[in-house]
Amino acid sequence: MTMDPDNPVIRLCTRGMEAEQAQRPDEARALFEQAWDTHTSDYEGCIAAHYLARQQPDDQAAFRWNLTALRLAGSAEVAGIQVRGFFPSLHLNMASSYQTLGDATAAKAHLAAAGRLLDEVPEGPYKDTVRAGLRNVTGRLDA
Repeated sequence: MTMDPDNPVIRLCTRGMEAEQAQRPDEARALFEQAWDTHTSDYEGCIAAHYLARQQPDDQAAFRWNLTALRLAGSAEVAGIQVRGFFPSLHLNMASSYQTLGDATAAKAHLAAAGRLLDEVPEGPYKDTVRAGLRNVTGRLDA
């Protein structure tokens, strides 16, 4: 699954990620919120929600945005938009949220889902990042 760099939501999220990397979280959050306000499809909403989850002030808010991203990805997939490559990361984020909120059972279920779907992601840096995240959350659950 490749993302269209000319899509307005993708452009805003890219700028938001650049702001994150430059240690400007307020700017990043504003860009991700603008992406959410701009989205016109479940696909775009999934992407915006995914990034908004990263800039939330508390764990419950991050959980809600992660859940929204996963729900919208499912809706996009049903509508025929291929987002299968997003699911491992989205389930990883749900696992992390559940772990943070103290629900190890739900966290493990989402880790298992992420692991089952990892083959949908092509080899490369993104897949490596998801694998590292799976190890990280698994380690926190085992601690």
